[in-house]
Amino acid sequence: MKRTTGTDRSITSKWRPATRAVRAGTTRSEHGETSEAMFLTSGYTYDSAAEVAARFAGEATGMQYSRFQNPTVAMLEERIAAMEGAEACKVQASGMAAMTSSLLCMLSAGDHVVAGRAAFGSCRWILANVLNRFGITHTIVDGRDNAAWEAAIQPNTRAFFFETPANPTLDIVDLAFVCGLAKSRGIVSIVDNAFATSALQRPLEYGADVVTYSATKLMDGQGRVLAGAICGSAEWINNTLSPFQRNTGPVLSPFNAWVVLKGLETLDLRAHKQSENALEVGKFVESRVSRVLHPGLASFSQHDLAMRQMDAAGTIFSFVVDGGREAAFKVLDALELVDISNNIGDSKSLACHPASTTHHNMGAEGRAEMCVDEGMIRLNVGLEDPADVIEDLDQAFTRAGL
Repeated sequence: MKRTTGTDRSITSKWRPATRAVRAGTTRSEHGETSEAMFLTSGYTYDSAAEVAARFAGEATGMQYSRFQNPTVAMLEERIAAMEGAEACKVQASGMAAMTSSLLCMLSAGDHVVAGRAAFGSCRWILANVLNRFGITHTIVDGRDNAAWEAAIQPNTRAFFFETPANPTLDIVDLAFVCGLAKSRGIVSIVDNAFATSALQRPLEYGADVVTYSATKLMDGQGRVLAGAICGSAEWINNTLSPFQRNTGPVLSPFNAWVVLKGLETLDLRAHKQSENALEVGKFVESRVSRVLHPGLASFSQHDLAMRQMDAAGTIFSFVVDGGREAAFKVLDALELVDISNNIGDSKSLACHPASTTHHNMGAEGRAEMCVDEGMIRLNVGLEDPADVIEDLDQAFTRAGL
């Protein structure tokens, strides 16, 4: 195959992030196609038995099987790594496959994890219901409290695992402090960066070891496919993650990889425009409800830290209405433009009630610990005119009696 400069790191490293999102990792065939080719194949043929033996022995380069490598998937991995500033990346079948693989590939019975309190419900479920079954313990801390991270370290702590901004409370973790603490103690820091993506925040620049993603969200950006990604050093990706992924099989399909590749071309534009829209909408919501959790607002308790770490505050925020679940449901049911959906990162504005959807499996006690209020609504602001989103929320608040 004819390689272009999209895979030459001596060249791509000079490009700025928006350029990498469009060009990095591109491989062209002899046909010289402008759009990345989609290789829908499960296997590959070889010119000789000796050639295939050499590939499986690691003595020759080339594709072996699409559970191991695929040209379209490889392009996506190279592009995400370039955007993240990482040495390597492996993509997975979903965001939760990425979260689970990042932990299981490196942990053994007797190990300990310190995890941020505020997190996607399924991430907390993995800690409590999968890792614990294999003798891997964990301690939950308030991720906003730097001292709590240090206090929770045990002799067998192997990983720090957290989201920032976190779902759905938008808690911010001090990346430089927490990742620096982990590194000083020989602990691997694993950061879920799905709410921001590399367009708005690059945890590796603050010392993170591993960055994980639900690429289903902003990377795709149009709610089409499931995908996940894990970025890190070449040594960790190739020697720790890849053997686990190769043999357990949470791989991404070539079609889904191609869709995410095309989504990445507009990621920078979408992430910044939707963040701009979300800030405008957030300022309106702040005038109508008792509590708004938006890192871009001066009223947000961690506003200054968020603005130091992020290029923009992101496309997602939460707010709490008085009257609990009943009032929240009234607001959601009154929406005419904004859709009720538990997805995020879409170019369409979406709203959901975390306590009954994304975090329902945590139970009332778990939700209370995370401060997921019954009156909380999480809002993903899309690419619509923000004035239309504001008008829709305004009429919904009015109809709900707020």
